[in-house]
Amino acid sequence: MIVMKDVYKKYPNGVVAANGINVEISRGEFVYVVGPSGAGKSTFIKMMYREETPTKGDILINGINLGTLRNSRVPHLRRQIGVVFQDFKLLPKLNVYENVAFALEVIEESPKQIRKKVNDVLALVGLTQKARMFPNELSGGEQQRVSIARSIVNVPKVVIADEPTGNLDPDTSWEIMKIFEQINARGTTIVMATHNKEIVNTIKHRVIVVEGGMITRDEYEGEYDYES
Repeated sequence: MIVMKDVYKKYPNGVVAANGINVEISRGEFVYVVGPSGAGKSTFIKMMYREETPTKGDILINGINLGTLRNSRVPHLRRQIGVVFQDFKLLPKLNVYENVAFALEVIEESPKQIRKKVNDVLALVGLTQKARMFPNELSGGEQQRVSIARSIVNVPKVVIADEPTGNLDPDTSWEIMKIFEQINARGTTIVMATHNKEIVNTIKHRVIVVEGGMITRDEYEGEYDYES
């Protein structure tokens, strides 16, 4: 599903955030990306949905080479990738239903399909009763549920989550993780950058450790055991 071959990323200020990364992530896997602050985790994640492009090397998502992909084709790529952010990135003037529906409206889905798909994902994340509420009327955990619903309403092959529990209290974080587990159980590949040691060590999945722009460890059911 995801392949990186000899990937390098050097920013204009001279910082090398990816230094020869080689990795393969299979369809249906759940992978944690961990490492100290400034290690290159965010760059690693952002290159997967082409927020950043590599200086050198190849990145393939479901067979699509991101390095040679024309800018005009990036929106098509992102229909196959759901992205969940730490700060939610909801549209404040749209209610819960409208925030999720927006992801389908931009690809001109039919109104009938929009209603069905939005209602289905709101039920999955437990927000059916709050469909008409606005982001500022929701708790942080509820806003993240909306963000997750929006990311999966297109039924993407991959969901990329960048510190999705970073702004949430522990109890809410566990609730959010249950939703990610359900999404993964349906066959969606999940790649999650996180600093949450308890989550990584309790809900076991593959762990990729990034340090100094390199993958220093890659283990199935690994442990989070470095200093942040």
